[in-house]
Amino acid sequence: MPEPGTVSGAPRLLLRAEGAALLVVGISLYSQTDTSWWLFAVLFLAPDLSFIGYLGGPRAGAAAYNAAHTTLAPALLGIGGWLLGQRLAEALALIWAAHIGFDRLLGYGLKYAAGFGFTHLGRIGRKT
Repeated sequence: MPEPGTVSGAPRLLLRAEGAALLVVGISLYSQTDTSWWLFAVLFLAPDLSFIGYLGGPRAGAAAYNAAHTTLAPALLGIGGWLLGQRLAEALALIWAAHIGFDRLLGYGLKYAAGFGFTHLGRIGRKT
């Protein structure tokens, strides 16, 4: 039985498949931006800098991680970039979204304040 607040079975597989789709779409659209692939490589893991929030404890860490790993922020950045004709903002949003998709594909979900290993997609790391 999964822990309360986590998904399992077919819904979990569907969420991970959505992550794969977001990764593929992000990379595909990024390839259309004529922006350097070096930028993509350098910034792909940048959202994981939000781990620094865990220095403030699990609640602060979860809030920082979740802020950097929800699709709302890159969606707003991408829309804003598109409306303002800012190709770099669009490219950054696509890198960010691809990162989120990659994390979801690997099973890294949004965090609960109980600790880094407690996610909406289930526990990650060693079970203690």
